[in-house]
Amino acid sequence: MLRGSDAFMIPFSILWGGFAIFWEYTAYTSGAPKFFLVIGGAFVLMGLYLIFGRFIFDALKRNKTYYAVTNERVIILSEFFANKTQSLNLKTLSEISLSEKSNGSGTITFGQQNPFSSWMTGMHWPGMGQNQAPMFELSEEVANVYNIIRDAQKRIER
Repeated sequence: MLRGSDAFMIPFSILWGGFAIFWEYTAYTSGAPKFFLVIGGAFVLMGLYLIFGRFIFDALKRNKTYYAVTNERVIILSEFFANKTQSLNLKTLSEISLSEKSNGSGTITFGQQNPFSSWMTGMHWPGMGQNQAPMFELSEEVANVYNIIRDAQKRIER
């Protein structure tokens, strides 16, 4: 799944990975000390993650994330590495935003979004995502789900 941040991340990851592989190859063929090989190896691993590993982790995370809407709450359950449940009261949700693509998929964000969070989405580095607003991410028929949530909110207000 490609995101807006990939317009920057794909070229950056290819440059990073290419340079790291070049560094490691040069260090290996020139007989550099093992320290350079170990450091270069770490940069190669990071480059490989940036190039394609992050897409695998993103797909695994989305495959293990479940969304639910009840008459009072929005629930997000993630079973990626550890079980994490977010439960949001529909009555107290002040901001709900919808971002829809032409194919009907998209994202529903609950609460104020950090302006830099789009650069973090899909990266899955330790600690990333803690400042992100909860969201139903890349849902099919996102407009229908958004309308279900808004209708549930209206029923609570009555």
